[in-house]
Amino acid sequence: MSDFPGGMRESDSHEVSQLCELKIDVGALVVGAYYAVSGVCVMVEQMPIFGGYSGGLEETAIVDVATTLNSFVMMQATWHLDGPVHVRWGITTTREALAVAGHAARAIEENTHLLLGNQYYTLAGPCTVMCLLETAAQAITDTVSGREVLSGVAAGKGVTTDLFTAMEARFMGEVAHAVAGMDLHEVNILLDKLVAMYEKNYKTAPAGKTFDQCYDPVKLVPTDEYVQIYNEAVKILSDLGLTYWD
Repeated sequence: MSDFPGGMRESDSHEVSQLCELKIDVGALVVGAYYAVSGVCVMVEQMPIFGGYSGGLEETAIVDVATTLNSFVMMQATWHLDGPVHVRWGITTTREALAVAGHAARAIEENTHLLLGNQYYTLAGPCTVMCLLETAAQAITDTVSGREVLSGVAAGKGVTTDLFTAMEARFMGEVAHAVAGMDLHEVNILLDKLVAMYEKNYKTAPAGKTFDQCYDPVKLVPTDEYVQIYNEAVKILSDLGLTYWD
């Protein structure tokens, strides 16, 4: 057992974050130096903002690549946790954020051996089809662009207490398995159809339910309602051509 707070092991990911865009504060530098001399697994996070200081798709993708490389050069990261976020909606599942994440990861994966992750912030909350479809779109993007780590899901923009469950994470994993090895052209067609299903509902996205409202907190199993919603999302993706659940 290590001497780190909470009994963390050296192999556990120890987080330190850059700031937007391509900035960092003294506190993070101190933490990063501490991790470096301690020889622990270092996870450096940064979420470039589409529509912010970076600008549009191309510019934000360039910034995303730069911040990723900076994590390894300046912070001696073991792996980088990405998360391009939309300035208007505050989520990672918009069409633009997915495009940034996909292009940045693909560029890095084809030219390096660096370990990449991406974090998930959906607009809709748990126990809703929209939340699962948003999750699916990002899982598809991350998988085909070569990311090694999927980190989610922070539903409802990740700003409300207890607004997440294991069902979203399970769906994320299943969808990743479903698209692994698929042709990139086919995936892009599928993604275009999938994102179109939920992006028109941004202004009326359902808040969803908290953990204790859609899970049995004692048995730790989802409610029948959530299982039905989950199956509905599975059917939508099956109809789009994914065969994982057959």
